[in-house]
Amino acid sequence: MREILGRRRKFSLRRGARSPLLRAALTCATEWQWPVLPGIGLQPGGGRLRVCGCPDPDCAVPGGHPFDPPLLAATTDPRMVRWWWTNRPTAPLLLATGGQAPCALSLPAVAGARALAAFDRAGVRLGPVVATPTRWSLMVAPYSLEELGELLHQQDWVPSSLRFHGEGGYLVLPPSQTGPGRVRWERAPLRRGGRPWLPEVSTVVEALVEASSSAPDGGSRLAY
Repeated sequence: MREILGRRRKFSLRRGARSPLLRAALTCATEWQWPVLPGIGLQPGGGRLRVCGCPDPDCAVPGGHPFDPPLLAATTDPRMVRWWWTNRPTAPLLLATGGQAPCALSLPAVAGARALAAFDRAGVRLGPVVATPTRWSLMVAPYSLEELGELLHQQDWVPSSLRFHGEGGYLVLPPSQTGPGRVRWERAPLRRGGRPWLPEVSTVVEALVEASSSAPDGGSRLAY
């Protein structure tokens, strides 16, 4: 029995080592110094339905939120990262935003595609862009609530479909799988050694407000 358990443990370790999510998590934590943690993930429901692994049957962000460990556990420690994804190789990859880590602004996917096209026409350099089937998130340099508040105060109106991932928030990163579907890079991180480059929030906020204003809200359930 002990020999069988030993073989199972070795198989689990090898499976975790091959996990694309583990490789992505280690890149974020060790190369980029972005604090990460595993999300709750999905579990089978009725038929082919997959539901959130948390106790809430009406979870607004199925699979793609912190639960156990909590958000405050996010770390750049490679030992902890390896342990998490060796034991849960399919767990979604979450970035704890704010502080010294990147922040983000997210908007409905249709509005996000429109905004990126406008930025490209204007020659505006963007950082990484994370896409799900429902929402796109533009990653930006860390900002404070005071800085964000001043920028938003200059706008006539800020639509509820535009959301902000700053201090105390999180962002689901590729190659996670959550309730809305696969998470991917619409614009992959670009770097020349060290961390990926990120634009300042002031560079993008006005255009994102404008793009979101003409897009459907998508409902309050689209929290990420």
